[in-house]
Amino acid sequence: MEYLLLIIGFVLLIKGADFFVEGSSSLARFLKIPSVIIGLTIVAMGTSAPEASVSINAALAGNNDIAVSNIIGSNIFNGLIVVGICAFISGFKTDKDILKRDMPVNILVTFILYIMIANGKISRIEGIILLVGMIFYILNMIRDALKKRNECPSEQSIPLYKALLFIISGLAAVIFGGNLVVNNASQIAVSFGVSQNFIGLTIVAIGTSLPELVTSIVATRKGDSGLALGNAIGSNIFNILFILGMSATISPLHILSESVIDCGILLISGILLFVFAFTQKSVSRMEGAVCVLAYIGYTAYLFIR
Repeated sequence: MEYLLLIIGFVLLIKGADFFVEGSSSLARFLKIPSVIIGLTIVAMGTSAPEASVSINAALAGNNDIAVSNIIGSNIFNGLIVVGICAFISGFKTDKDILKRDMPVNILVTFILYIMIANGKISRIEGIILLVGMIFYILNMIRDALKKRNECPSEQSIPLYKALLFIISGLAAVIFGGNLVVNNASQIAVSFGVSQNFIGLTIVAIGTSLPELVTSIVATRKGDSGLALGNAIGSNIFNILFILGMSATISPLHILSESVIDCGILLISGILLFVFAFTQKSVSRMEGAVCVLAYIGYTAYLFIR
């Protein structure tokens, strides 16, 4: 039964992402703003819903380890696998705004997180600081979107009501499908004798990032690499500033020493991705393959840790 539900979960993920990307792209055209802005905001927040659910519920239940390791694991997956696979499928030019603004912001907030957790906890005050950072980031996104409205074509492939319906139904299918995949993959892994710690750092983190992966792959195959890259980078920023900020504000987070190491790896992966995107202002298929191999190496390290 677990295998059948796993397959159903993947089908919901793939079809849901198809509708979600179509609706999001149409909404961007209707609002006359670049699809990358939609990717960095609506799509990024929507596909981060599973991480938000897992981490905030974990904080409410006092399971702080899960709240932090889930976010760090998901962000490493987003940077190396989501962007890496999209680049491997089709090397893409880097959007200049993502390169100048969002990738440096991603590195900065990851560095701030590393400094915060170095003493073994994230306090309630630090959580509030992260939430304030999220507010400033969103306000900056809105300002840029308003400035660029006149630069974008106004054609629209589907009516507004249908675009909104596609976004809501597609996101619901993506989240429900992701939950099915996480729960049933975990049960299958347990049946093979895999440890709960390894499952938490890999299957749960990967599973909650499946919406970003599938949505970005669908966007890339449709030629919308701006939405794909914006989704991955925007999700990482949202995960740290909002989800960890909200989790720490609810209940101060105590950090495992392993999570500090993982955050350091996350910081290195963010810098690596920025270097790839900066050189020749694009991410090539070869660089995408390097990202994927780096994640495989990280998973092997987790296995032997």
